Amino acid sequence: MHSAMLYGVEDVRLEEVPCPEPGPGEVLVRVAVAPTCGTDLKVWLRGGHARMLVPPTPFGHEFAGEIAALGEGVSGWRSGERVVANNSAPCFDCFYCRRERFSLCENLLFNNGTFAEYLRIPAAIVRHNLLAVPPGLPLELAAMSEPLACVLHGVEEAGVRAGDTVVVMGDGAIGLMLVAVCAVRGAAVILAGGQSARLAVAEQLGAQVTLNYRQAGDPVGRLRALTEGGRGADIVIEATGKPAAWEAAIATARPGATVLLFGGCPRGTAVSVDTENLHYNELTLKGVFHNTPRHVREALALIACRRIAFELLVSDSLPLGKLDEALARMRDRTAIKVAMLPGS
Repeated sequence: MHSAMLYGVEDVRLEEVPCPEPGPGEVLVRVAVAPTCGTDLKVWLRGGHARMLVPPTPFGHEFAGEIAALGEGVSGWRSGERVVANNSAPCFDCFYCRRERFSLCENLLFNNGTFAEYLRIPAAIVRHNLLAVPPGLPLELAAMSEPLACVLHGVEEAGVRAGDTVVVMGDGAIGLMLVAVCAVRGAAVILAGGQSARLAVAEQLGAQVTLNYRQAGDPVGRLRALTEGGRGADIVIEATGKPAAWEAAIATARPGATVLLFGGCPRGTAVSVDTENLHYNELTLKGVFHNTPRHVREALALIACRRIAFELLVSDSLPLGKLDEALARMRDRTAIKVAMLPGS
């Protein structure tokens, strides 16, 4: 079968590899669609990831497909069933899992390799994070459950409530998902991004106001001016993974606000924090990582109810052999997400 392998910075190769066979408790899935993601783009540009993978390694982590084979001892599933699986599973037994902090699991198991014709799902993921796709739901949409689960986890950690003014920084797929989820919760959402076409998508997803930071001489000042009394936002969510944006997010928050640092910055980077602002204005700076099994289920249910037009995030579909083109288009910001089709 064909599988994409990541070897380093902007070095992804489509290789012919043996089709995996499911072991005890495992499931083999025929991948129907594997969307590209902002994390895939960062991994491709940086040549690796701080937690999820080390090259050379199978690449890709979002997908939906059909069960092709069942390993020994697997019950409750059948060949041909449409499924989606999260790219991880916690152990449910370590220090953090016992405290229900599943995204911090000391033994968090990751499974990469969705940019391939077939994907083997490890037993732990089969037990905890393999889900049936509801009838009638396009697989292209179901495949977005993993990033949406991360967004739901983040929005919950930020404590977004109806009536809050939320500033989202970043107009990638994650930033746009954050806009949609916060808007559904009844928040007044302001999106700061760098591309007019994406800002228009944000408005379709519920943003009340958008700001093109490339056209604003003082983006932080402009964002604060858009909030009540110019005080700043109740909640600011950074979704770019750039240290400068982390600092801008902190500067955009009102006294007593929560700043959610969602975007993962490159390893070894640092930010500068105004200690007077942090201390006297009682700011809460909160990091967030990944998702939990509960959020995975909530994400698929939210997609299935069709309340949010997540199809707006899929710019194109391409055969797997054009993965480099898809990633380049994301880098050049001419695509939000690209649905890779391994069977094409």
